[in-house]
Amino acid sequence: MVLTSQRPSWRHFVPAVLAIAVITVAYRDWLHVTNATIVALTYLLVVLLVAASSHLWVAVLTSCLAMAAFNFFFLPPVGTLTIADPQNWVALIAFLTVSLVASRLSALAQDRQHEASARRDELARLFDLSRDILLSTDSKEALPLLARFIARRFELDYAAICLPHGTAWNIFNAGSDDLKLDESQLTLAFDSAQRSLEFDAQTRTYTGHRTVVIGAWEVRLVPLRLGTKPLGLLAAAGRAVEAGTLDALAGVVAIAIERAQFLEERKGAELARQSEELKSALLASLAHDLRTPLTAIRVAASNLQGTWLTDDQRREQSELVLAEVERLTRLFQNILEMARIDAGAILAEQQWVHPSEIVEAAEALVEHALRGHPIEVQVDGQELVRLDPRLTASALAHLLENAAQYSYAGAPVAVRCQTIGSELFITVRDHGAGISAGDLPKLFERFYRGSGSKGRVSGTGMGLSIARGLLAAEHGRVSAENCVDGGALFTIVVPVQIKASNAEGVAR
Repeated sequence: MVLTSQRPSWRHFVPAVLAIAVITVAYRDWLHVTNATIVALTYLLVVLLVAASSHLWVAVLTSCLAMAAFNFFFLPPVGTLTIADPQNWVALIAFLTVSLVASRLSALAQDRQHEASARRDELARLFDLSRDILLSTDSKEALPLLARFIARRFELDYAAICLPHGTAWNIFNAGSDDLKLDESQLTLAFDSAQRSLEFDAQTRTYTGHRTVVIGAWEVRLVPLRLGTKPLGLLAAAGRAVEAGTLDALAGVVAIAIERAQFLEERKGAELARQSEELKSALLASLAHDLRTPLTAIRVAASNLQGTWLTDDQRREQSELVLAEVERLTRLFQNILEMARIDAGAILAEQQWVHPSEIVEAAEALVEHALRGHPIEVQVDGQELVRLDPRLTASALAHLLENAAQYSYAGAPVAVRCQTIGSELFITVRDHGAGISAGDLPKLFERFYRGSGSKGRVSGTGMGLSIARGLLAAEHGRVSAENCVDGGALFTIVVPVQIKASNAEGVAR
């Protein structure tokens, strides 16, 4: 680093020597100038230019060289370094003094300029780091990410955020070098930061800074203070950073830690609130959907005990009991499926089947809900597909049940299966009022029921959410849209393997 910083100074010194040589030759041999004042002022101009553009030592050497040339070539006796006239001594000393003072003032101005530029750069780094912190929202990865931000923005070979955890330390480090911090040194530095808080006006830092040596590295330990309370330590090694800047950086990091903790607490509170809302929605839906079939079963069972019923009436009451029991069974099956989805206990078991078999299995699962709604099935192609028929049929059953609930009485439900590329597409078309624009983004959320369904269609709002979860287990997806001529269209897409079969296209 030393050689690199001196190269520009030598590059300034060589032109300065050449300039003095040219001035000397021009005044003595070409122009034959004998006025010492003109020569001295010209030399002084060169010295000032060098002082304004280079380091102090370059300007001092240039001053001495100019003084020697002035004395040797222009002050009598010419050709020697002897000065005969005492007045020339005064001129020579004045020239050297002005040169040195000007060089010193120029060097101070340059130092101030370099210091201002360095402070501007450090301020820009702090601003960029603050922006990085504001853009990061993942509270779990906030501290490792913050350590990487510090190392990158301040060009450090090593940076670490050290937080006390009981008698141990949680250390989040980053940088090109992986250093092993001594936890006993961290404890000493943290205890020192907890004892007192004083400000050093000369270094513009608070007390508690400590330097430890790890191998060939000097690691600066700076307290992370939020107000007057230390939260931990910031470790930095590599590029030299001013102590005041490290204090400001530590303050920004402490705020970032507090922000990450706040985001984590807010996320936990939001999850707790959502959990309570889901529980309330589930209890309300279950209470409503259990009350209706249980009441119907109780009334039908009471009627069956009567002796006045005819055989047809008794058969009708029995069918009512069976239908409501099937409804309760379907409800509890939905609850179990949702619990399995949440637990990640659904595994895909792939088999070779024809798409029409999936539709038949789905119809059988919700046969009670499809009564009164003709099913129009169209299966394009003769290929067999390899997928999990159980999961796909269960998801399709939920879509069929939903289509039957929201279609007008007696309206058909259309189902179409086709393979495109390496995917199976199954569409379910109902003939109802369609889906409102506000409901489309939330349609597959748990316990969500469309604005048009409340008070008109019974249900818990679990069916579409379960269909999405079942399909996700086999890397499939489901979507919904409105048809131009009315009704809604749901589309299941499942990745499959395809092979030819002898079956014909099915339409019924």
